[in-house]
Amino acid sequence: MSVSADCSWQRVALAGMRDALLLPAWIVGFGLIGIGSLARDVGYPVDVAVLSTILVWAGPSQVLFFASIAAGAAWSAIAIAIAFASLRFLRMTMAILPLLRRPGQSVWQQLFLAHYVAVTAWTEGLRRLPGIPVNQRVAYFLGFANTCMAVSAIGTFAGYYLLDALPIPFAAGLLCLTPIFFLVSLTAGLRHRGDVTALVLGLALAPICERFIGGGFDLIVAGLSAGSIAFLVGRRRRVAA
Repeated sequence: MSVSADCSWQRVALAGMRDALLLPAWIVGFGLIGIGSLARDVGYPVDVAVLSTILVWAGPSQVLFFASIAAGAAWSAIAIAIAFASLRFLRMTMAILPLLRRPGQSVWQQLFLAHYVAVTAWTEGLRRLPGIPVNQRVAYFLGFANTCMAVSAIGTFAGYYLLDALPIPFAAGLLCLTPIFFLVSLTAGLRHRGDVTALVLGLALAPICERFIGGGFDLIVAGLSAGSIAFLVGRRRRVAA
């Protein structure tokens, strides 16, 4: 997307909404149909299902939330489990917030923006925001992310009432749409050899870390290891050049 420097806040936000509706919002929205079905299956009302999408905004954590409720887990245990499952967003937030930071921006504004950091908004943000003027990035990001969230809330609502019509394997398979789109978007955004190295190493280390580490820390360890190795390889090549 190309945005001119004199665009108004509303026009930039609408541009973000348009880009989200071209494909990304539908990918994540269809992916969360299964969340609505799961919420109904464990006996929670539709408004709780939709609210979980808006407040938690993370499919795997929502699955963990409703599955833990169905298993009769204590609320304290559920909160701790979801917190650990969401640790992966910490490094994602640290990567994208520098692109959204502006002079005079408060910590509360940055925390508000951090709430929208999910797989789709993060991958597309990293790919699109560098080409947008700094003073327009927040408007674009909010337009894009809120559209994804709105479509996801609709998908959750629809999934709640489609429980009897959707085969369980199909509903579960819809959750895979987001990670597939995540991988495709990351691949489209590769710019340097270091990016390629990080992606390949991450894919190679993920199953190994899941096998020997697990517990919600496998993706964190795999990501940190792959990214650190790619950074060191890239720096050595720059020094050699």
